Amino acid sequence: MEVKKKWSVLETQCFQGLRVSESTPLMKGGGAMYQYKLTFALANNRLPLEMDRLLVSFLKSSARACSQHFYEKLYDKSRSVIKGYTYSCYLPGAKFHKDGIELAGQEFCLFFSDFDQMELLSFFNGFQQMKYKEYPIAGNSMRLTSIRMQQLREMKEEEIVIRMQSPLIVRRHDSERNTDTYYTCGMEGFERTLKENTDFFIEKMSLPVSTEKFSIEMIKGKKVVIPVFGRNTDASLGIFKLTGSRQLLNILLLSGLGSRRSEGHGKFEVVG
Repeated sequence: MEVKKKWSVLETQCFQGLRVSESTPLMKGGGAMYQYKLTFALANNRLPLEMDRLLVSFLKSSARACSQHFYEKLYDKSRSVIKGYTYSCYLPGAKFHKDGIELAGQEFCLFFSDFDQMELLSFFNGFQQMKYKEYPIAGNSMRLTSIRMQQLREMKEEEIVIRMQSPLIVRRHDSERNTDTYYTCGMEGFERTLKENTDFFIEKMSLPVSTEKFSIEMIKGKKVVIPVFGRNTDASLGIFKLTGSRQLLNILLLSGLGSRRSEGHGKFEVVG
């Protein structure tokens, strides 16, 4: 059964679009741009190393809590569904050990954004249904205690400086050999492959947005090796200069960059 929610005046205004201009991103629903800050309380200060498995599971449960139709739209196993959302985590005082992550306290945050505002609204409904419910983790549990909406600044420039909030994965897939090649900042082919990833996303989402001006330049970056569903994967962190049309940059701000965005990769903030 689909859960229906009565929206407050403030929530309704946020998603009806406060201002539309030439540089407003081509998002379903249009209007201003937002992300959610979700705060979780833990039974103890330990988290698993594979946070992607945990949080993807939580997002799936949230989608199902909204409605079965919404869940099947995003996670239908019979077809490949390109997601329009991304997220990053803030883990205060995190220390990484072989058997897990140790936090300074018993709380962490997740920042979630989606270029499709109606989808974002559906997730809000699902998050509300998950609020205060104990969600199991191996040797621990977590509860969503707070959902805050944060407005993001609309991009008016075609060149911005960004800082990666979650690792950037740039991948070229060979369908004939069923192999993946990963590129990190500083490698030959990094920018070209990231543009291919961006072109693929825009095409699959059927967005009438040009990627012709797209480029990325490393200002200060580094290679990192991260676990992605149990497999060590090359990725990049750091500060980059990103160039593209205003509409494209606004969409990427909400959907993330590169591959595996919906698994907590490629989210960035604008710093200049």
